[in-house]
Amino acid sequence: MKKFASLVPFVFVVAVLVACGDDGSNNPVTHSDEESSSSVCEDCDGSSSSKAKSSSSSSVTPKSSERETSVSSSRAKSSSSSKDVILSSSEGSSPSSSSSERAEGTLTDSRDGQTYKTVKIGTQTWMAENLNYAYTGVPYNYSGYTSDSTSWCYDNNASNCAKYGRLYTWAAAMDSVGTWSANGKGCGYEKTCSPTYPVRGVCPEGWHLPTETEFDALLTAVGATAGKMLKSTNGWKDNKGESGNGTDAYSFSALPAGYRYYDGLYYGEGDNANFWSSTESSSNGAYDLGLYYSDVNAYLYNLRKYYGFSVRCVKD
Repeated sequence: MKKFASLVPFVFVVAVLVACGDDGSNNPVTHSDEESSSSVCEDCDGSSSSKAKSSSSSSVTPKSSERETSVSSSRAKSSSSSKDVILSSSEGSSPSSSSSERAEGTLTDSRDGQTYKTVKIGTQTWMAENLNYAYTGVPYNYSGYTSDSTSWCYDNNASNCAKYGRLYTWAAAMDSVGTWSANGKGCGYEKTCSPTYPVRGVCPEGWHLPTETEFDALLTAVGATAGKMLKSTNGWKDNKGESGNGTDAYSFSALPAGYRYYDGLYYGEGDNANFWSSTESSSNGAYDLGLYYSDVNAYLYNLRKYYGFSVRCVKD
């Protein structure tokens, strides 16, 4: 399936969206922050503002028919205010955590027996691989686009699940049907919910879907150029002749898994990685951590719930 341009940070902090119609031009595209995803899956659509956290600016060109209009309502974290900066030190600085603070291990998901690498960064212990639990059996339906699942392999190719893990709607990531816990039950499209934290969501027992605040803590622990530090050392697209790969200094090993758009098309393999948080921004949007091949920084976006994004769980 043909890939199109993908999600990137926006200097005006537009909620980044994906277009489904542009060709593979150099201009990244977005969609209008229409949100769909309900694990229960009712139709999904709407709009919301965005919030990015960064230490430098980048740009994005939305598809003209889906251009975000609520720029003035968004909040940007920039290097102009030390209070707001997450990535505050100079590029290339050494990891601040000692080896003992970055202890590596494994976890086994009792549901399907899959084993994942884990890593302790600062005070948190994270999965060091994307979740690959096959959350199927709950129908997906948005604007006539249907599927028998709310989690997918990129390009519907099973080998990509083995490589990247699965892509989940926000409702699926939150376990909105309450399969494993009631903490995120009912959290889906056009449903402003009040989850009980921590939200286990689709994560293995003893682990949970990170909040926006927990992603903040991860970026603070990593420090400068978090995107570069968290990205894997291979698999990322080159940027103007320079490698877009990271240093993987903290063994987080973020892979450019791309994402699924609501219409069933896939975008961004090699370009970006997006990880859902359990923090809702509105009935239509939720926050995610985003990394991009041409940027050394990491960002927190407010995007539509109908995206199929990766999941990284953090230990209870």
